[in-house]
Amino acid sequence: MKKVIRGIPCMLWVLLLCSFLGWSQQTGIKGKVVDALTEEEVPDVEVRIENSDITVETNGLGEFYISGSKLPLGEQVITFSKLGYESKRLTITVNLGNILDLEIIDLNVDINDELLQISTISLADNQLDSDEDFSAYNVSGLLQASRDTYLSAAAFDFSATFFRPRGLDNANNKVLINGIEMNKLFNGRPQWSNWGGLNDIQRNQEFTLGLKANEYTFGDVGGTTNMVMSASQYRKGGRVSYAASDRSYEGRVMASYNSGLMTNGWAYTVMASRRFGEEGFKEGTSYNANSFFASVEKKINDEHSLNLTSFYTPNRRGRATAITQEIVDLKGVRYNPFWGFQDGDKRNARMREIAEPVFMLNHYWNITDDIRLNTNVSYQTGFQSNTRIDNGGTTLKVASNGEVAYEGGARNPDPAYYQNLPSYFLRFNNVSAVDFYKAYVAEQNFRNNGQINWDQFYRANINNAANGDNSVYIIQDDRIEDDKITANMILNARVNDDIEVDASVSYTNLISENFAQVDDLLGGTGFLDVDFFAEETADVTLDDAAQSNLRTPNRIVTEGDRYKYNYEIDATEAKAFAQAQFKYSLVDFYVGGNVSQTTYQRNGLYENGNFPGQLSFGESEELEFTNYGAKAGATYKLTGRHVFDVNGGYYTKAPVIRNSFSNARQNNAVVSGLESEVITSGDVSYIYRSPLVKARLTGYYTTFEDQTEINFFFTNFGGIGTGFLQEVLTGVDRQNFGGELGIEAQVTPTIKLKAAAGVGQFTYTSNPDVYYTTDDLTQIADGVAQIENAEIRFGDGKTYLKDYHIAGGPERAYQIGFEYRDPKFWWIGTTFNHFSNAYIDPSALLRTQAIGLDFDGLPLAEYDEDVAKQLLRQEEFEAYSLVNIVGGKSWRIDDYFVGFFATINNVLDQEFKSGGFEQSRSGNFNDLVLENNRSTPVFGNRYFFGNGRTYYLNLYIRF
Repeated sequence: MKKVIRGIPCMLWVLLLCSFLGWSQQTGIKGKVVDALTEEEVPDVEVRIENSDITVETNGLGEFYISGSKLPLGEQVITFSKLGYESKRLTITVNLGNILDLEIIDLNVDINDELLQISTISLADNQLDSDEDFSAYNVSGLLQASRDTYLSAAAFDFSATFFRPRGLDNANNKVLINGIEMNKLFNGRPQWSNWGGLNDIQRNQEFTLGLKANEYTFGDVGGTTNMVMSASQYRKGGRVSYAASDRSYEGRVMASYNSGLMTNGWAYTVMASRRFGEEGFKEGTSYNANSFFASVEKKINDEHSLNLTSFYTPNRRGRATAITQEIVDLKGVRYNPFWGFQDGDKRNARMREIAEPVFMLNHYWNITDDIRLNTNVSYQTGFQSNTRIDNGGTTLKVASNGEVAYEGGARNPDPAYYQNLPSYFLRFNNVSAVDFYKAYVAEQNFRNNGQINWDQFYRANINNAANGDNSVYIIQDDRIEDDKITANMILNARVNDDIEVDASVSYTNLISENFAQVDDLLGGTGFLDVDFFAEETADVTLDDAAQSNLRTPNRIVTEGDRYKYNYEIDATEAKAFAQAQFKYSLVDFYVGGNVSQTTYQRNGLYENGNFPGQLSFGESEELEFTNYGAKAGATYKLTGRHVFDVNGGYYTKAPVIRNSFSNARQNNAVVSGLESEVITSGDVSYIYRSPLVKARLTGYYTTFEDQTEINFFFTNFGGIGTGFLQEVLTGVDRQNFGGELGIEAQVTPTIKLKAAAGVGQFTYTSNPDVYYTTDDLTQIADGVAQIENAEIRFGDGKTYLKDYHIAGGPERAYQIGFEYRDPKFWWIGTTFNHFSNAYIDPSALLRTQAIGLDFDGLPLAEYDEDVAKQLLRQEEFEAYSLVNIVGGKSWRIDDYFVGFFATINNVLDQEFKSGGFEQSRSGNFNDLVLENNRSTPVFGNRYFFGNGRTYYLNLYIRF
């Protein structure tokens, strides 16, 4: 009896198990995903049941099958997502005991995959490499978040105006390639030209908005982009394309081929491109760039894979600059003073060249089905170069009594120099007929020429050489030569169906050489390496003060020689990061933290005459920063259509190298009061998703505390004299808050309507401390400034910037648009975009207490605080609207796929200011009053202007 009784439960368990297995096999969802154009199977498509934690991926044949006890019954929404394709959402009904066969699901190639080509040509090569303060946003990453209407608008249509989502600088974005961070330690920004022209291999990107959880790094408030460039991740096939444009360059040819993962476990990817042009939208901005990429991967077995990647993208381009309204009225917005004709060709004196090859080795280890370890090592070397005209050439003269003198020098060669413009001759209160005549002559000369006179430079130098004298004009090349090694390990572990853990450690070592060298003697025989503007003081003789290097005084340099300044920066950064993600049917949430250690040290290789001994030569004080951070967030899935998301973080960041040394080119001085930056950020979103409508509404708030800024400019500010200043601001606090809205509606199977809006306010919330350093002021009046440890401060040492807006593009951007996609694979779209609330970058010097002081340090009798506030009111640029049109067509011809993509930006040729800054050249209160009373200011604000009507056309063949 006992055996029988014991056997009954066993049989019941067997029957129950069989019934359960039978039920599981009879309830499920299956289907096959294909490319809508090619009808080829699409592997690795994420298939997700919304409002649940059920997710699978299609196999190599594009097939998927979902089953299990957690499969929800009844009406559900299933989504299909893959980078490079438009997401698709279907409403389905799951019945108990039935297998739902969706048969064929076709995905359309994402239009934004081609828009990425556009933004790379019009932004990465034009604005993302900008030397100005108005650096653009992480355009590539935003485009890869193309499922979000607002981010897509911000990346493509808004970014042409220097619009920065949430008012954030590029330094607030992290860019990784194969898990390795690429941001520069010098300024914290990614150097996009290091992988410029490699469009075809940038398609596999993972973008995380803001501080949301990602599996590689802690991230930053602007978001994180990881470009996956492993050879096995590219689909087998090739692509050849040709692009024509009138934006940054005139043409681009590009070719790539991917082997895919072959049966022997090997995979490789190769790519090359060339971009070229005599000039872009701005005059004289020549462009010459080549790009090469190679990646090879070996899948050793199911657990181990090894990938080697290298890319090299040398590029050389002519630069432009900000110009005053007076110059625009005379020459137009395309005017660029940096070029002139030489032998019938345009030659730009300000050439920017970057050649920094990158080599990466990546090891992927699947320790178990749930634990992955990624180990990476990268090495980057090469240089960045910026040329300009140096007109300080002199010849050493020694009198019979041994007295030293330097003879030579030359007038400022800038054709747009303020003394060449009409306003200079009309600056007086009582303008005479002679003044009007001089202004007329200046106007005619500038209108008819207004460019660099290269022949004049050569003639002057050749004549000097004939008389035994040195070159007066040369081309100076400011160079940075970096060697950087980075190593990291990234661990991703799935604890169970609901919990994942991510962690990483990384180490970076940088050795950076910074120096000036002679690029071109312009027909001369040598250049005397001294400072022509040096002044003798009670402590330093003229001969010593003039020396760039006291250890090799009065040295004659020739082409390729280093001169003027020469130093190294040694930097290290070690970071650790950990994060846990929890995913449940109704709520997902995460928590994460990081810690880092950063060190910088300058090593002077020249002993500057104004800063003898250890003030400039040898090693500086070692700077060390320990930083930390924490973040958390949650997503509440009210229903499959209504989702709420919240994220927040608090963390500190080390100041970048650029903002750590007050004048690294000349001395070892460290910024006084240097602190780590503190960032607090949070955002809340409501997300609505239905088969017809997608929308996101977000509110955000971010504060920055204890930031440091360093500016360099020439001044003849009343009371402190004439000379080149270094301006150091510390304790800079800012706040950015606002909202984002994106909504799109698929009103018919072929027509999509969309709208987007970004509204924010970005302001200073403190009056920063500010001081100035210099080596060549001709005078400093007693009582105007306090000088201690070579630091010049005015009044209470503050600059009154509180409540001023932060420059950096418009704070408000709006868009409405539509898109038509025909079933025969042609499409067209247009957008109307409106921008407002953009502001000039205010001068800190004009907002110190020096503005109200006379030359003797006493208050100006005429000073009126109310009038001063009006004069210092921040300029707001006029609002403007831009219309863009985009379209394309694809064909299948046998096994080839041919297509074109075209866009016209700023169809109505709207002229607009995309940024600008106030000059600090001159301006106590009396100077400001005079400037304000002039019909044309002598030192007016300088502006950056956006492109007028431009086009881009891309033709491609895919096989």
